[in-house]
Amino acid sequence: MDAAFAPAIASKIPWVAVLGNHDQESTLSRQELMNYIVKLPNTLSQVNPPEAAHYIDGFVEITLVFSHYDWIKTSQQFWYDQTSKRLQREYSEEPNPQQGTAPGLAYFHIPFPEFDNFDTKSATTGVRQEATGSATTNSGFFTTLVARGDVKSVFVGHDHVNDFCGEIKGVNLCYGGGFGYHAYGKAGWERRARVVVANLNKKGTGSWGDVKSIRTWKRLDDEHLSVIDAQVLWNSSPSGSGVCRL
Repeated sequence: MDAAFAPAIASKIPWVAVLGNHDQESTLSRQELMNYIVKLPNTLSQVNPPEAAHYIDGFVEITLVFSHYDWIKTSQQFWYDQTSKRLQREYSEEPNPQQGTAPGLAYFHIPFPEFDNFDTKSATTGVRQEATGSATTNSGFFTTLVARGDVKSVFVGHDHVNDFCGEIKGVNLCYGGGFGYHAYGKAGWERRARVVVANLNKKGTGSWGDVKSIRTWKRLDDEHLSVIDAQVLWNSSPSGSGVCRL
């Protein structure tokens, strides 16, 4: 585990861990994993925020016969709604008030059912090579995100050989693509990592202002560490999103 987080720690940039549905299958429980992670340098990860009742997305087996993936609970959606409102107040307060809605990003492991709206032809960039492994219950979290209006992009994993982005109602739904070699993949399809960058406006005083744009691309684990599918997910200017040049 230390080796996995070493690059993030070495960067000296604050980071957060998002658990998947297999992380508890070794010697530590999910609770023990998080208890360890929150003690690592520079992490902003938290253990069980009490106001969220913190159900971690995972694989649930029922009576050894029926199985399904868990969904984002009402308590978690309430936590998001309250946190979003608090951050928005802070974003617009003195001494450095920002204009408009603070754009947000959401990261979790298992996609919600709205990812099913895209096939390879309808996705903005990237490919679909397997079905969406979402929960059978739609808890309405996507509707909650749209209603708040701050989250511009959602990033998920779980389905290792999907790496597309598509937009619904102003929210980009993006897969990361398979990265590690300890899990399944597809022969001839390079492992990859999605990079996301938020650019800030710079004020005349030299200080940083509000968010200017949110960009993403994927870097392949090939001979050249190739960059593919660069795009602008959100832009504060009227031109909006689209393909970007690196």
